[in-house]
Amino acid sequence: MAATTLTDRAILRLSGEDVRGFVNGLVTQEVTGPLPVWAGLLTPQGKCLFDFLVWEDRDDLLLDCEAEAADDLNKRLTIYRLRRPIRIERDDSLAVHWSPAGEGGLPDPRLAALGRRWLAPTDEPANGWLEHRLRLGVCEGRAELGELLWLECNAAELNGVSFSKGCFVGQENTARMNWRSKVNRRLLVVETDRPGPRTRIAYPELGLAVEHRRIDDLAGAIVPGWLQAGITA
Repeated sequence: MAATTLTDRAILRLSGEDVRGFVNGLVTQEVTGPLPVWAGLLTPQGKCLFDFLVWEDRDDLLLDCEAEAADDLNKRLTIYRLRRPIRIERDDSLAVHWSPAGEGGLPDPRLAALGRRWLAPTDEPANGWLEHRLRLGVCEGRAELGELLWLECNAAELNGVSFSKGCFVGQENTARMNWRSKVNRRLLVVETDRPGPRTRIAYPELGLAVEHRRIDDLAGAIVPGWLQAGITA
């Protein structure tokens, strides 16, 4: 068996009447067009609660999400569902797969350099995804993104927000920050073996940490080209 399964991911399946319209009214990216896309579900203040990739399976939507957050995401979506005839359930028949190169799957919608991604039954665990992602400066999951303003999570640069779609939870503050170009802090991957007061999570085995910093304090940070353009704009 190929070693491509991302064991820290899970799939939520959403099915039912106008499921795309339901999800589109909640999340930061357009899901009524081509998929997959990367999106967030925010607080009304525009802070990240969950991030995920949205895929399609005929009329259903599949959320490729953090496994540890899957049950909480399900509960949150259920709150918004109200009386809509929409079913939300974990789909353990599918897993998320990744390869740093090749022709299988589709390019990661956040950044092509992240590699190829697809959904299929489980095989052997993939190796190297965490360091590959972090070395490219890309953050994900609640430990890294949780409760930060969505644009501070580099969502605009990583195709995680649409400013032309209809409403979504947290849109007002997110749009205001974008139009005023007031994103003064950013989530950054830093090369360090000594976590500091700005560290959100450290990966000592990799010599890396994720930190929330002001854009005038980038010492030691990995600032790839895709992020540099946003910081200096």
